[in-house]
This record gives sequence, C-alpha cells and structure tokens, in this order.
Amino acid sequence: MKAEYSNLFKEIVYAYYNGNFEEKVKNILSKPDINKKDLARIISSLCGVELTFTDNYIDDLKKAVKNYKAEHKIVTKIRTCSMDCADTDGTTACKKSCPFDAIIIDQENHTSFIDKEKCTDCGFCVEGCPTGSILDKVEFIPFVNLLKEKVPVIAAVAPAIQGQFGSDVSIYKLRSAFKKIGFTEMVEVAFFADMLTLKEAVEFDEHVHTKDDFMITSCCCPMWVAALKRVYKDLVKHVSPSVSPMIAAGRVMKTLNPNCKVVFIGPCIAKKAEAKEKDLLGDIDYVLTFAEVKDIFNALNINPKDMKEDYSTEYASMGGRLYGRTGGVSKAVSDAIERLFPEKFKMLTTTQANGMVECKKMLSEVQEGNIRANFIEGMGCIGGCVGGPKAIIPKDEGRDSLNEFAYNSEIKVSVDSDTMKNILNRLGINSAEDFKHKEKCVIFERHF
Repeated sequence: MKAEYSNLFKEIVYAYYNGNFEEKVKNILSKPDINKKDLARIISSLCGVELTFTDNYIDDLKKAVKNYKAEHKIVTKIRTCSMDCADTDGTTACKKSCPFDAIIIDQENHTSFIDKEKCTDCGFCVEGCPTGSILDKVEFIPFVNLLKEKVPVIAAVAPAIQGQFGSDVSIYKLRSAFKKIGFTEMVEVAFFADMLTLKEAVEFDEHVHTKDDFMITSCCCPMWVAALKRVYKDLVKHVSPSVSPMIAAGRVMKTLNPNCKVVFIGPCIAKKAEAKEKDLLGDIDYVLTFAEVKDIFNALNINPKDMKEDYSTEYASMGGRLYGRTGGVSKAVSDAIERLFPEKFKMLTTTQANGMVECKKMLSEVQEGNIRANFIEGMGCIGGCVGGPKAIIPKDEGRDSLNEFAYNSEIKVSVDSDTMKNILNRLGINSAEDFKHKEKCVIFERHF
C-alpha cells in the first residue's frame, strides 16, 4: 500500500476501533484543497466497499460497511490518470504489469481503464501503478464488526508469513498478536496444505501410468488456475480437482465448527478474488494481506516482537510449510508419493514455473507436447507466495525465512502428522485409500 494510503488506512482503523469513525471521515473530507470525489473513492476502497461522493457520503459509507457483502470486484481504478508513465509505444506501467491483458488504453481520452471481464483481480496493476490510481479493496473495517458478534473468529495464516513481521517474530508471537486484535485463534494454512498433499499424491498414483501421462497441480495459486481456465482450457482435464489450501482451511474448520468465521491472512491480492468465486463463496469470510495486517498492528499499537509466545503442539509439516515458495508443492507431493507409492515414485518427474511469464510459456509447451515432466506446478508470483504483491519483505529474504522454518519442522512429511490423521478421521477419511472415493473427499474437491 502506498505511503499516503497506508497512513490514511491506519487513521481509519484507529478511529473505527475507538468509536469516532464518522468524525474522522468527516475531518478527512473537510481538508482544504482536496478532490472529494477521488478521496471518497479511496476511503471507500480502504473500507472494503465501492461508493462515490454525495452529500450523504458518510451515512452511505456506514451503511455499506454494515451491510457488507463479499460479491464484488477487488481491484478498482479509483481515478483517471494522465498516463505519464507510458513508454514510447504508449504502454502504461499498469498495462505492462497485467498478465491477462485486462488494461485497455483509451486513446481518445488519453487514459486507461480495466476490462472487468478480463480482469482476474490478481492485483499486479495495484503495485505497478506509480500514481496510486488503482486500489484493491481492504476488508478489515467490515471484519471488525464480526468481532463484536461473539462468534469464534479464526486467523488462517499463509505459510509465507514466516519472517514477514521480523526475523525475531515467531509463529507463536504472531498467534498472540492476532488474539490481541480480537481473533479467537490462529492456525497455519500449511496444515491444510498437508491434507491436499495427501490427496494429490493419491491422484498422481491413480492417473499417471505411462510416460505420456501427466498431472497439473491446482493448489495454491489463483493466477495459475485463472490462466488454465481462461487461456489453456484444453489442459483443464489434466488439473487436479482440488481446492487451494486457503479454501480447505475454511471448509474444514467450518465443518468442525459451523459457527466459526475464518479470515485468511496472506501476501496475495488474488486470494481476495478467489474467496469470492461463486463455487467457493462462504468458505472464507474475509481476506487480509500481510501489508494490511502490518498497518493494523501499527494503528492499534501492537508490536508482534514484544508479544509473549503462545505455543501450540506441532501440527504442520515441512512439506505443507514449503507451499509458500516455488517448488514447495512439488517437494511436498514428491515426498508423500515416495512414502505411499514407492514404485510410482520411480517414474515421478516434476517441473515448476516461476511467475506468470514462465507459467504461460510452460503451459504452451505442455500443449505442444514438449514437457517431459509428469507433475507440473505453477506460481503466478516470482518466488511463489513469498514474492506476492502484498508481502512485506523481499522475496529472497522471505524464501530463506520460510525454508529455515520449514526445514526445522518436527514433522517432515504430511503422512506422518498424527494431528492431520485425527482431523481427517473426523471428516470421515480414514486412510489414503479413501481419497480415491470422491464422495468421501468432496470437502477438498473443486471442478473447474
């Protein structure tokens, strides 16, 4: 989030928590020499809604926040721009950043706009725009109301969170910090990645029998999935019919406790859009990014490094935690296949694509039959999730922190997690064999 928006967001968060939200917004809009129309759209986006300025703007904003619904686009152009960032060919920074050609140049009016039909809400243009003319909606203000409803609210944190808030901030300190915000509990999404690792290992054994067979993982990355659904439709039949670890986390926790609410915390704007897809709606209640959470901590004067450790038993494996970087899914599934299907492991060959340019190139090669690998993984961000647009630290630093955390895990391979086995048993899945029966593992299924 650009500095001016970050500061504005922190002001709004502090005011909302302290009961003077209306007064604060009125104050902000009364400042001299401001464009109220543009500023109102910025404030609306920072409050998770979409409104234009009117004489009743503050009342409309309060109503929109109170009646928040998840069914809306995430990325919005909040003001027109002069395209000063365009190169000699007239290509703007936002257009260059878009992997799905959703940025359209309006030559007549000398500006750009977002084609909503092509836009996947990946958020690359948000970071790519040098003028801050494009924003993604922040869902924290609507979420605060949820904390007042006296229901269990779970923070489900992405594996890439390790190291994001400081090298001296452990996962256990983060649990304390999230509880101080008002969350009931914090869980690692890596644990639910472990379940999908087991599922995809079984699917590999089922579907790959000859040198010409292959399988495309669908885990983790919504941009990878979007590319397959929109551009490489003929390859969809080879995609594992699995939900992402984020969606698995929501579904499993809501099955175990139907009253709970689940908020995903990660480095990815596209996850906000994934949570709003029609077949997934309701699995995750809200999505916040690492950058947003950092601002929330700052606004509420919460310093994670000063928090006490809130320990839990070890339940996520090395493999599940490695999902946060490129190659992590392949490593986790490979290790599970080696343990469960040692003969099939002998014919396993994995490959990975790093960033959308590589993803598209690799999928084109798959179409042309030029890929020898039979387990194919793609990550839309360079480096994987650690390179997400809303990560706080550089991707290399994030990868190193993640690797250190993962490799020090007590549990190395998902199949060795007794906690995972206990939870799967409660879901009616009592062995790896049960993943071959679709009616037993529907909770982890998605059909594209």
